[in-house]
Amino acid sequence: MDKLLLALNLVRIISVLCCFSAAAYTPEDNYLISCGSSAGTMVGQRFFVADDDSGSVTLTSPHSTAVRASPGSVPVSDAAALYQTARVFAAPSSYSFKIGRPGRHFLRLHFFPFVSQSHNLAATSFKVSTQDAVLIDSFTPAKNDMSEPVRDEFLLDVARDTLVVTFVPLAGDLAFVNAVEVVSVPDDLMAGPARTSLGQQLIPAFLPLQMAYRVNVGGPAVAAHNDTLWREWTNDMSYLASSSADIVTRELAYNGSLDHLAGEATRDDAPDVVYASARQLVMSTMVGQMTWQFDVDKRPASYLIRFHWCDIVSRAPHLLSIDVYVGSHTVVTRLDLSTIGGNGTLAVPYFMDFILDSSDPSGKISIYVGSSWSMKGNRSAFPGPILNGIEIMKMHFSSGSVVVVEPTAGSKKQNLAIVLGSICGAFAVVSIAFALVIFLRKKEDKLLPSPSQSPSSTPWMPLLSRFSLRSRGPGASEAGSSSFAVDKDTPGAIPIAGSSSPSYRFPLAMIQEATDNFDERLVIGAGGFGKVYRAVLPDGTKVAAKRASPESRQGAREFRAEVELLSGLRHRHLVSLVGYCDDGGEMVLLYEHMEHGSLRSRLYGGGAATALSWAQRLEACAGAARGLLYLHTALAKPVIHRDVKSSNILLDGGLAGRVADFGLSRAGPEPELDETHVSTAVKGSFGYVDPEYARTRKLTAKSDVYSLGVVLLEALCGRPAVDPRLPKPMVNLVEWALHWQGRGELDKVVDRRIAAAVRPQALAKYGETAARCLAERGADRPAMEDVVWSLQFVMRLQDDSGLDFSDVNSLNFVRELTPPSDPRRHEDEAGGEEEGATATDGEYTDVSMRGVFWQMVNVGGR
Repeated sequence: MDKLLLALNLVRIISVLCCFSAAAYTPEDNYLISCGSSAGTMVGQRFFVADDDSGSVTLTSPHSTAVRASPGSVPVSDAAALYQTARVFAAPSSYSFKIGRPGRHFLRLHFFPFVSQSHNLAATSFKVSTQDAVLIDSFTPAKNDMSEPVRDEFLLDVARDTLVVTFVPLAGDLAFVNAVEVVSVPDDLMAGPARTSLGQQLIPAFLPLQMAYRVNVGGPAVAAHNDTLWREWTNDMSYLASSSADIVTRELAYNGSLDHLAGEATRDDAPDVVYASARQLVMSTMVGQMTWQFDVDKRPASYLIRFHWCDIVSRAPHLLSIDVYVGSHTVVTRLDLSTIGGNGTLAVPYFMDFILDSSDPSGKISIYVGSSWSMKGNRSAFPGPILNGIEIMKMHFSSGSVVVVEPTAGSKKQNLAIVLGSICGAFAVVSIAFALVIFLRKKEDKLLPSPSQSPSSTPWMPLLSRFSLRSRGPGASEAGSSSFAVDKDTPGAIPIAGSSSPSYRFPLAMIQEATDNFDERLVIGAGGFGKVYRAVLPDGTKVAAKRASPESRQGAREFRAEVELLSGLRHRHLVSLVGYCDDGGEMVLLYEHMEHGSLRSRLYGGGAATALSWAQRLEACAGAARGLLYLHTALAKPVIHRDVKSSNILLDGGLAGRVADFGLSRAGPEPELDETHVSTAVKGSFGYVDPEYARTRKLTAKSDVYSLGVVLLEALCGRPAVDPRLPKPMVNLVEWALHWQGRGELDKVVDRRIAAAVRPQALAKYGETAARCLAERGADRPAMEDVVWSLQFVMRLQDDSGLDFSDVNSLNFVRELTPPSDPRRHEDEAGGEEEGATATDGEYTDVSMRGVFWQMVNVGGR
């Protein structure tokens, strides 16, 4: 056995040395893993080791199985041996690789869903992530044509000393992988600048790039062993579009020597066979272009496109002139390849990078190559335009949650110490909790509800039944509250004690029936608290059930905050709480069902729903501002939402914006005590958090104003607050949009779907409002009431029959208008209402506790 292992290792070393001796680049990190195999596997000139082999690779697989394909189930190919085995995971598991040289690395994942005696790998669904990004959000072989193996390739910037690749089964399915490659690449592979479709020159950001296409144009397919970095190149014929019978192309092959100039393309950028072959447009009397078309993701995304050229057709310098377009964008015109070396040298390998900032929703990328001489008289005197190679890489970033299964480390003694420490810690926590429960029982025994109405305990919050819910105060009207109501005779529904609002406590059995026992097919959203399910109560009422996840970082505190807060507040621009459930160890919140989903999903969520118009976006933002104004002014102390974002603004049947998700909300400063802020830990969502709050931990209502300012830009630009897929200057929406706002050119970043509908006067006012909301200092931001006023003014400016003021450069214009007196205020001054009553009437909701609003604008749908 030892001799056999020695022989295998010797073969491995010899094969690797032979491979490297022919390569121009020797990678410091070069991991080739055959997953599920019990022995090494030779593929061409490379040796893939078994994944349970000891070394610098750690397999974390508490529930994994090594499986082998049934005879004849793997198609015959040069790499067929690699797909005869697989590692199957029943729970999140990972491979961990020690990184010797931080920097760019190829990560290649091999998949082929074969059938074995115990598994059908086609019936799987899973995702793959590293420590920094979700690489594959949902890999489902059954939904794709997997008759041939798939090799997903990513170019990652690895800054850590360990790369952890985690496989996560979805919805109770399995995950699998046949082989994994981790190979470091030269530092200068992605070091050069790229032209963008916005006319900028940028160096591609260090974010994951997913290979979509790598094409040897006009030449043969190139196998991995003929590339110094083991890349595979396909032929271009299947992508070549025949737009006209008059467009004729031909394939070229060059037998001369290539002139690799210093600072230009090397054999690591593309093999010589790519630069020594090309496709050329045959010049004719017709004006034409060579066209290639590639299928990509229908969801808008950014792509890095690399064009490879080598002038192998010209007999003299300055004859070849090339124009290139991607869709409607110009990449380059009058490209003269003989000028690259500066002295008219021909046959010089060269590449050019272009960033397509957003792909077409049709899911197509079209590339056109034509001649700059096409309008001249004697076109036959000039060689036709050529192209040697194309690489298309998705600037990849998924918004899904990263899952990392770190490898176990340490000796058995360390593990024993961890176990003993955990046991002792758990015992101490249980003892303290037990003593606390006894103390509270003795102190509050008389205050406990009767057994018939006492909620069941839950491991997350055993004392839930003891908190009191805020009453809205005497005299509070229901006239303007949401039209939603639960039948008070609904079986099992118990009104929440201490609250006059229509919120109820529901038994778990009813929730399970309403959600088909939390069927995954009914999931309509997910967040930090847990998943949200579409549900139907016994009386036919549609609700949204938000179920806490035990793995969530949010829990009992957020659950309690929402129940307490929403049971005491009602407003037409807040999502109303229907009830809650804390039976059987569950925490479930029931809300009104918002049939049009979140503002985020209707802006850029990628669903089938029609995008919102400019007027609808304005109304949604104004509605959210009104809801936040109510939170800030309805009670003696303002309620600060602390998590304002487009996914927490929901749209009802009339597309009116409603503020949702109050798990992070908290009471603000006490005005009567002259408090200016509350000091608290920083919480919120990345990209929306007030920078002053993040820096000082001083929370004010102006923090919500800042977050709403980010939402205003999202609505205008139709893109996320932070999008790492984009070039570096565009990643942060606030910085990008305020740059153009400061130049007076905000129209350049308006969502192209609504750009034609936005009136210049309305855009100027809207941009100024957003900029003031996003002021660095909270003191420089407007109050929420000013934001509401300003958005209403924007809607009036947008109205074709509305105002057309030239002076819309300041919020002061709106504030200087004198509001008329409100008859209800006179009634209050005359003692018409009891002291301490809160404004909850729907017709009263735009009334600030510090002043009465004049409804200058009559906005439809309010």
